[in-house]
Amino acid sequence: MKKTLLLLLPFAFVIFACRKNSFITSPNATVSFSADTLLFDTVFVSTGSITEQVKIINGNNQKLRLSAVKLMGGAQSYFHINIDGSPGPEQDNIVLDAGDSIYVFVAVEINPQTANLPFIVQDSIEVAYNGNQQFIQLEAWGQNAHFLNNAVLTGNTVWDNKLPYVILGGLQVDTNAQLSIPAGCKVYFHANAPLLVDGTLLVNGDHYDSTRVYFQGDRLDPPYNSFPGSWPGIYFRGTSAGNDLKYAVIQDAYQSVVAEAPPAGTVPKVLLEQCIINNSYDAGILGAQGSLQANNCLISNCGKNIELGGGYYVFTQCTDAAYSNLYLTQTQPVLAVTDASQQGSAVVTGNLQASFNNCIFWGGQGIVTNEVVVSQQGSGSFVVNFSNCLWKDAQTPSGVGTTGIIANQDPLFDSVNNSTLYYDFHLQSTSPALGAGLPTGLPVDLDGNPWPAANPSLGCYQ
Repeated sequence: MKKTLLLLLPFAFVIFACRKNSFITSPNATVSFSADTLLFDTVFVSTGSITEQVKIINGNNQKLRLSAVKLMGGAQSYFHINIDGSPGPEQDNIVLDAGDSIYVFVAVEINPQTANLPFIVQDSIEVAYNGNQQFIQLEAWGQNAHFLNNAVLTGNTVWDNKLPYVILGGLQVDTNAQLSIPAGCKVYFHANAPLLVDGTLLVNGDHYDSTRVYFQGDRLDPPYNSFPGSWPGIYFRGTSAGNDLKYAVIQDAYQSVVAEAPPAGTVPKVLLEQCIINNSYDAGILGAQGSLQANNCLISNCGKNIELGGGYYVFTQCTDAAYSNLYLTQTQPVLAVTDASQQGSAVVTGNLQASFNNCIFWGGQGIVTNEVVVSQQGSGSFVVNFSNCLWKDAQTPSGVGTTGIIANQDPLFDSVNNSTLYYDFHLQSTSPALGAGLPTGLPVDLDGNPWPAANPSLGCYQ
């Protein structure tokens, strides 16, 4: 028996050696990476050049042939790769011994002063073998900016407007914290980055285009810069209070402004003054048993412009309008008011108090016949009033108070071009909304122009 074992050992060694030197061709072969994403997170202040590395590992007990390792952006990419000492955007037929690996060195060169650079430059490396494709993601910061990655702000934080802010992964204003944003500041959000406000947000913009405060997605290149739902939105959560946004432009979000329970009573959790909310995929303003007041605001071209479910709300001198275009089809009323809201898997009802003064509610293309829908589901207090408003409605909502309503007369906005996505919601000289309002005490309109002492127009523009 001992002699037989001694004779078999060399034979087994030969078989093992032959197997180790043969190639695995099965699509079930495995390749692993030391990292699936390379993030170049240096803030570039001049021409940037930084190198990272990633290892491609053959974890099989046989040789493996990589049919290609290539930079998907090719020679035009901001990234450059060196594959095991050989530079170039692609190498083919790379042989890896069993259990062996190769290094891929990745460099990025960016001039962050280039005006048309995106804030985040992306590419990928393809690793192809046995009919399979795997990718290593590459990501670098392009323009000069303040970059915040999954940041939590505590205490009082005051930003400046010298460089834009780019939010990655999300930004939280913690309970008892306050974030103040000055006029002219621009804030850009990555696709996975909401602004979560548990404390207080103060936005201090001004009426010029250059001095408004902008919140939008970080893709500035067309057509992505026009896509709704480019980032999650701003969420004012349960403990949040005292929020005041002046001359803010919030656009291209999934849900632009969400005011969550509990409401703050007659003192609104969120005050919007001279704000523009545009091109939100799901909702422009969403109230979920919260409280919000909007003065001189424009809410336009969202999946649902305004949806209120329980709480306390006041809208004064607001224009709420929607038209179908290349990116969004207007199938929902521009204003939906109820005492119920979806919270997780449950529908919750509560008290509702809402008033709308000197407002316009209008939708185009005739798809929605009732642009204002009001309904009560619970048994709590339910008070909804409309004063001196213009709306498109085939049927006046029941159970609400109405005075001075102009029904189903086109407000005659200055310009509506759904093909070019150009909208100007100022009123033409023959608009029925001109001079149809009552004094509200508000000093200025969305342009920063003074309201007249008597007979103001409806909507956000005088």
